[in-house]
Amino acid sequence: MTLVYAWHDSPIGALLLAGDGTTLHRISFPAGSRRIAPDAAWRRDDAAFGSVRAALDAYFAGKAPAFDMPLSLNGTAFQRRVWSALRDIPYGETISYGALAAAIGHPTGSRAVGAANGANPIPIIVPCHRVIGASGRLTGFGGGLPTKAFLLELEGAAPAGAVRQGELPLAAAPAMAAT
Repeated sequence: MTLVYAWHDSPIGALLLAGDGTTLHRISFPAGSRRIAPDAAWRRDDAAFGSVRAALDAYFAGKAPAFDMPLSLNGTAFQRRVWSALRDIPYGETISYGALAAAIGHPTGSRAVGAANGANPIPIIVPCHRVIGASGRLTGFGGGLPTKAFLLELEGAAPAGAVRQGELPLAAAPAMAAT
């Protein structure tokens, strides 16, 4: 199967959306440790993912999202349990890695939850940014901590001092949309 991809402009830079044309498989941030670029075998389709784009636009406009589009979340059974639990975290709320581990029945599994969180292929829609350290501090995020802080601030859930009011995390996001 050849994946299709499109770029979507957002306040945090151009997001890469990829999937089979109907089902979303990936979202990639423009920066950070988990950033990906389109594979040479993928086909660009700037009209793809209309419902995803509309939902992301609503989200970035500060509205609680209705992310009900088809998603492909391929991972281990444990990762899928974590990703499912992430989708249950309400907009504007955070949870610690330990509390999330306890919620899925693995009270000593906060590191495993962190690893599954980091492997999430569809951030924002599967809101891994809502998971924070037990101390309330922001920890690890594939899009970078400034992006995590921005998303939490957008939702009204940023820990004190995580980001300055109105500050965009990526002043100069890579111009990936032009590729």
